[in-house]
This record gives sequence, structure tokens and C-alpha cells, in this order.
Amino acid sequence: MRTFKFLVALGYTAVVHGQTDSKITGYVLNAANNAIPNAFVQISGTSHKYFVNELGQFTFSTSLTGKQLLQIEAIDYQPKTFELILDGTPKDLGQLILYQDMALENSENLILLSDNELSDDEDLISGSMGLLQSTRDVFLTRAAFDFGQAFFKVRGYDSRNGIVMINGLPMNKALDGRPQWNNWGGLNDVFRNQTYSNGLEINSYAFGGILGNTNINLRPSKFRPGFRLSTSASNRTYKNRVMATYNSGQNDSGFSYSISTSRRWAQSGYVDGTLYDAYSLFGAIEYQISDSNSIVFGAFNAKNRRGRSPALTEEVAQLMGTQYNSYWGKQQGTIRNSREREINEPLFLASHFFQSDKLRWITGVYYQIGQTAKSRLGYYDAPNPDPTYYKYLPSYHINNSISADFNNANLAERSLVNDPQLNWEELYKANNNSIDGKASYLLYDDISAEKRAVAATSFHLSLPSNWALGFGAGLAQSRMENYARISDMLGAQYHLDEDPFTETYNNLRSETPAGYGNKIGYHYKLDYNDLNGFVQIQYDSSRFNMYSAASISSIEVKREGMFQNERFLENSFGDSETIKLPGFNVKGGARFFITGRHWFSLNASQLKRNPTPQNLFVNPRENNLVNPEITNELATSIDLNYFFSLPDFRGRVSSFFTRFQHTSDINFFFVDSGLGSDFVQEVLTGVDKLHKGIEWGLEYQASNQVKLTLVGNIGNYAYASNPNVEIYFDTAGEVDDLINTEGDADLGLANLKGLRLAQGPQTALAFGVEYRSPKYWWIGTTANLLDHNYANLSTIKRTQSFALDPETGQNASTASHDNVNQLLGQEKLDEIHLLNLVGGKSWLINKKYISAFVSINNLFDSTYRSGGYEQSRNGNYNQMVQDNLSGSPSFGPKYWYGYGRTYFLNLAINL
Repeated sequence: MRTFKFLVALGYTAVVHGQTDSKITGYVLNAANNAIPNAFVQISGTSHKYFVNELGQFTFSTSLTGKQLLQIEAIDYQPKTFELILDGTPKDLGQLILYQDMALENSENLILLSDNELSDDEDLISGSMGLLQSTRDVFLTRAAFDFGQAFFKVRGYDSRNGIVMINGLPMNKALDGRPQWNNWGGLNDVFRNQTYSNGLEINSYAFGGILGNTNINLRPSKFRPGFRLSTSASNRTYKNRVMATYNSGQNDSGFSYSISTSRRWAQSGYVDGTLYDAYSLFGAIEYQISDSNSIVFGAFNAKNRRGRSPALTEEVAQLMGTQYNSYWGKQQGTIRNSREREINEPLFLASHFFQSDKLRWITGVYYQIGQTAKSRLGYYDAPNPDPTYYKYLPSYHINNSISADFNNANLAERSLVNDPQLNWEELYKANNNSIDGKASYLLYDDISAEKRAVAATSFHLSLPSNWALGFGAGLAQSRMENYARISDMLGAQYHLDEDPFTETYNNLRSETPAGYGNKIGYHYKLDYNDLNGFVQIQYDSSRFNMYSAASISSIEVKREGMFQNERFLENSFGDSETIKLPGFNVKGGARFFITGRHWFSLNASQLKRNPTPQNLFVNPRENNLVNPEITNELATSIDLNYFFSLPDFRGRVSSFFTRFQHTSDINFFFVDSGLGSDFVQEVLTGVDKLHKGIEWGLEYQASNQVKLTLVGNIGNYAYASNPNVEIYFDTAGEVDDLINTEGDADLGLANLKGLRLAQGPQTALAFGVEYRSPKYWWIGTTANLLDHNYANLSTIKRTQSFALDPETGQNASTASHDNVNQLLGQEKLDEIHLLNLVGGKSWLINKKYISAFVSINNLFDSTYRSGGYEQSRNGNYNQMVQDNLSGSPSFGPKYWYGYGRTYFLNLAINL
């Protein structure tokens, strides 16, 4: 708090008196001499943006003096910079022409759309590339479009730390706090109108997150009028795309509207068997009530269905290649993937905008309904149908025998190579051969359905003497329903809904066998309410800017069990306790100008934020048990930045430090531990993480045609504590000294402190060259180096239980400290070297803008591991030693592999 009082005091002492303001006017137009909606001008180094009116005109006054750089920007246009000498006299800059920037217009196509969801469990990986599309910061641009190929995360932050808004309404999901970019995929034409606040920088819509804040403007009056049609071809996640958009512009009655639609599809993406089938539709209408007031009504839906692929062990990747996908097989000659993900979550919104010289006020509401479905095969008293199941691999016959069985290992290898895919016919045959019609196999969907209502409002008021005040408040209510549902009986007549390992009923309140469309396995609901508000104050002067902000929140979460599980008779059905948690966040910062071309900024925050609902319940699918140590997470962050902006050379150098404390995590897996074998829920509490490093982005305009860029990140993201580990058994057997009568075990501390986090590459470097011809064609190339990428750790292996021999309950005789440390050494993935090319050409013919764009990523077709994780199956020392004898463990780490050489082609016409 002393820091913020000091910042406020500095702000008061920095007020400059007696200066004569300079008035600056001009027009921002395109090549056809039309006004550009949402264009703005800004003096380099200052925070205030001056937007043009409907005629393209801007007018503002400034107390700055001397040489200053005036920046002019607009979505889809190349920015321009002018040098001004301000001496108190008016400056009329006349007509300033901006030309459309084909590179920026197509930049969203460079992101590999699968980067957020390559993992078999999407909770393991969540990228932040989408947050960065709207910024011209050269470092963040490289982070999104080049480093993103290898799961790079800015400052190592999860995307939960960035806030995404549409018309000032927060879009981050309730369950995990992350934005779901798939909800508006394929609507690039209308969703590219974004403003981005980097890191802790102040923004007028929300308190924001430490990763930044993105606000997407969906006002039809702010879109470029006209019709746009584009078509694309690629070998990435989809093969083809068509997209059409029409923006009416505002008519004399004050109405404007926008319609956009797209279709994306592929029978198989870059990875074998990953189908892609997506439809997107957007519509909005705006009415300008008066010069200051307008209302917007809109709706959109991006329905998409995608085939998934697993991470691979090194053994499988060497046998089958890095594009191998065991989830699919052919059924009657057609590829069918057993693991598909389908998202269908339409959203309806209404917004009111008030804009005057002193006040900007936005109020809005939205309602979202729909579901996400993830399919998978279930097997009951039948063999696992996955071709890469560990017992079907060569390593099983070598590692799990008294003496290596090379004959069966060779047979297993030939079987996988010759018959590598899922055999759908065999699944139907097994069900048809059942005596009483009971299912041995079936296909079911894990459904997550949500009804969500959100309301928010925010004010930004300009006060005298260069001060500004901001307020905001929001309310979010979510009703989340989760269950498994049979989607295909695969020829069986009925399914007996029992747990296959314990032969206990999943729902004692269901008396009949299940069939197609019935709910099975689990069924529960989560009610989530979030009330929040923020206040902020800022001050701008010619030499000094400052701000401070605070926010409060309060959440309520409750689980309602719809099934009564036989294994959890007392606490599976009905309502849980209601979890109530408050939150309080503060931040502040200042910007100091050495000159108009050199300045520093300092930002600091302390967030006491609420944990996400997914970490509040130990095993929400089956019972009401609450995480035993629920507390607010504490995130303390500070960054120091140096900026410079010269006529031909500009850039930023930043250092950052963030410590996350008191966080928790819950994992689910099967383990052969020193306490026995079972499906467990692993609850980690007291997890501290430290993120620190330096990042830079430099841009040099060598000539009118050639631009050079150099960006880099050197970070260190590591565990800063030894968290406590408690595991809960689905089927507790004999009660060990460490296991209490409720079937859970406190394993004590896990030795994680100092080990690196699996947050993508922690070192990233890129050098880029771009050439723009006066004849409107351009080409660019970027060479990238990414390093210090680590596999995700298995926590249970780093507790005291790992050394136990399950047969004796004592430490294994050879499990010395040195032997354990050698066996569990953290794996660093290999360096990644990538060369990317982009280029294109544009034409202006009879006021029709035509553009062609091409990108080639990973030009040299490098094979690299973009991420990975240790399996937790081998949870005791003796078993892991046995599994590693051959050098090819059955339960070795699993890896995701980056794409090889890929291309993207796009042709667009604007009418």
C-alpha cells in the first residue's frame, strides 16, 4: 500500500503549470479517400488514443513540447509515424493516407489452431497465442505467430492469467478461468477488431490479468463497410476454408449491421485421422440512438468437430512415426476416430455504448448455452482396444519377464506395424458374440453442458488536470452439468452401468440397464456465481504517467450429485456444502519519460484471487468431497520496461518477476505405488511457482523496403516450494499406516522445489527480415531458436511413497537417495530450430482490394518435441527400475510432436 501512496504523491508533484497546449488536427483516409473506421492517432510513449470521427477527422490538444512522434494506426492498415515539433502553435496535418496491410490482415492464419488442444487432456496445455493477435508489439507478435508452434507461453503464464472480453464483457470460462477461442473460430473478419493491454498495463474495461487484457469490439459501425470473400487451403488442422463477410456501414437512419460466416473442413489434418468439420455464423445490428448513444444486439456460434490424437512414447514414435494416431481405424472403408471433440456453444449479447468528450460508459449482458462433448471407447470385461496399450508393445515382453522374451517382442512389433489402427469390426463382433447382448465395448461422450449469464458495466471518466477515473462491476452465473452419455452401442443390446474394476454400481437410483442416449458413469451439476468490481485512477502529464487500481470479488460454488454412487453412498447424491470465497487485488504503475523517444515503465501487483471451480472438489464426478485446503491463491508480480521509439529504430526491453503462492492442483490417474495399485485422485496443496526473466523486441527499418527484427526471451520458471501431496483411492484395499480409514493417504511433501515448470520453452530467440516492394508485394522470413523446454513432472514419484516396496511396506533396499535422484532426473527436451516464410501480393482494381497470402512454417521439416509429461503409472522405485532395464520403458514419458513443414494459402477480395 505504501507503494501506491508514493505513486499517487509522485503524480501530484509532476503536474506542469503554465504550458500552452498545441492543437493537432487532420484526416485519416484510405487509398480510396474514404474514412477508416476506428482509426486513431497517438503520440509515441503516451497512453491516450484519439479516434477519428465518421469523416476520418481527429482533433486533440497536448501539453507536450519539442520533437515528438505521432503514430497513426487502424486495424488492417499499415501504421505510419510522423515527426512533429510542438511549440504551442496549431498543427493541421491535412489528409493522411493509410494503405491496407495484407500481412496484418492475414496474420491470424499463422497460428496453428491446434496449439491449445493437442493434448489428450486439454487441461495440461493451454496456450496464450490468441491473446496476442491484436498487438503490434514485435515481441508479442513473434510469441504468437512463431514461438507458438512449440507451446511457448509469454512469461510462462497460463492463459487463465489473460482476460478476453467482447464489448467489455468477460469471456473466460468459469470452470478453469481460460478463454475458449474455439467459441468464435472461423470468424476472423469480425473478431480481428481488438485492443490489447500488455501485462499489468491499465485498461478501461476491467482490472485485467497479469498476462494482459484483450477487448474485441463487435460494433458493426466500426467495421470496414463492404463485402469480403476469402478462400484458403492448408495442410495443418484443416485442409480448406471459405469465409464471407458483409458490413453495411452506418446509414442515414443510424442503423448498421454485419453478417459473417465460414466453413472449415478436412477428412484428416496434419496428424493422421484428425478430421475437422466446423461451421461459424455471426450476426449483429447496431442502432445509433444519438451522437453519444448506441445499442448493439448480436449472436454468434462456431460449431466445430475435431478428431483428437494422443501423446506418444518414444517407443511408439520410433516404430510408427510422429504423425501416428492410434485413436482411429477404418469402418466400412471410412476413417472413424474414437476420440472426437465437438463444441456447440451459441452466444447472444446486447451492449449499450455511451461516448462523450469526458465519459465512456459501456454496459452489456450475454447469455451462452451449449455443450462440449469428448468421445471415448469404454470396455467392460474385455481387452483394451487401443493398439498402443502397453501389453501390446515390444517393451512389455522385455521389461516384464524374468528373462527378456524377444520372440514375443518381435511378434508385438510386427503386429503393431502391420495392423496399427483401431479395429472397429472386432468391437462389433465382440458385442454380437455376447450371450445376453451385454456390451463389451461402447462409445460414449463426456458431456460438459453450461448455461451462463453475464452482465458487466464499466466507466471511464476524464477529470480536470489530466486525471481520469474508472469504475466497473460484473456478475456471472453459470450452471454446469457434467455426465457421460452413450453415443453408440456398437451392436450391443444393453450396458450394465458398473465400474469395471470394482463391479459396483455407478448409480443405485437407476434400476434399468442403459442404452443409446442414456447417462452413465457419473452425473453432477456445478452452480457458480461470481460478483466483482474494480476502481482505478490514472494521471497523465508530459513527463510522468501513473495509475493505481483495485478489485474485489466474491464467488459461490456448489455441487449437486445426480447419481448415488455405490462406492460413495453417503456423499455422492444431493447437494454439497456451498463454498464461498472473497478475493482482493491491487496493482499500480508509472511511466517516466526521459524524452519523447525514451521512457521507462514500472508495474506491480498483488492478487489474492479465487481458485477455479475445477480445483475445489477432489473427485466431482463421484462425490461431494471438498479440497481439504481451500484458500485464495496469491500472485505477486512486478515488471520494469524500457521503451524507445526513433524514426528508424524502436523496441522494448522488459524484466519480470512473478511468484504464485498457495495454489492447488488435482490430478487423476492409475498408479502402482508403494501403497498399492488403484485409480487415485492426487491433491497438491501449497504449490508455489516462480517466474522470472527478461524479454526484448527490437525493430529496425533499414530502408523504405527492408525491416529487421530481433526478439528474445530468457526465462526461468520453476517450483518455489515442496507442495503437500494427498491421494484418494477409488478402491482402498488393506489399510496401510499412511492410509486412513476414509481411503486417503497423506504422502507428505513432494521434492519439487527448484525443478522447472513444463510451461513451454523458457528461452526463445528470433531474427526476422521483411521486404516490402513499392509494387505491393512482400516477403518475410524468421529464424527461431527455442530451448529449455521440460517434460511435465509426475509428483507422486517425488514423495516418500515412491521408495516403498509394496510387498514389505518398507523402503526398497536399493532406493538410496542418489539412486532415486538419478532415476528421476528431470528431462530437458531438445533445442528447436524453425525457419518460417511468409509473403503475399495485393492489388487495388476499381476500388476492389484483392490479396494473396502464403506462409510456410518449419521450412526444413524439422522433427521436434513440443511438449511432454512423465507417466505416473510406475509409482514405486522397484517397478520403475524394472521397467527401465531395456532402455525402452513401457511407461516412459509421452511426448507431443510439432508439425513438420506446413503451408497456408489465402486469397481474398474486398468489394
